[in-house]
Amino acid sequence: MNRDLRRAAVEALGALGRSDDWRDRADAGACLAGFAEMPEAVGPLLELVLDRGDTFVTRHTAQGLLRRRDRAGLSVVASALAVAGPNQGDWIHTAVVDVFGVLATDHAEALRLCEELVREADERTALGARHLREALAEIDPALRPVRHGEAS
Repeated sequence: MNRDLRRAAVEALGALGRSDDWRDRADAGACLAGFAEMPEAVGPLLELVLDRGDTFVTRHTAQGLLRRRDRAGLSVVASALAVAGPNQGDWIHTAVVDVFGVLATDHAEALRLCEELVREADERTALGARHLREALAEIDPALRPVRHGEAS
């Protein structure tokens, strides 16, 4: 892994995320989500999830982070959710449903990660993880694994 190139990519995407054009910000958020484990990406990602100019940027960035299906992505979304206004919170919730409303295994893993964040994260992220856990609890995923002996 080339750390210098990854830092340069985060820097360039962070600059794109400060564009006046909502399309640039949405693209930056989706791409920056791939770097969510890097501390340098967290600030720009939070700004994009909490974008005040366009809720599409909020939803698109949150979806990218949630599609990682890992602690880094969920942590950024939880931190944003803790301070999001009602409109932003609704679009983050929509992204949660979009990503975790399909596969029960992904849904279960997200719930497990939220439990970890509630116990181990800083206060803001833990608060957001509780909200995220509540949103996940409302979802009944469409696809569940078939158990041995059940009809498919």
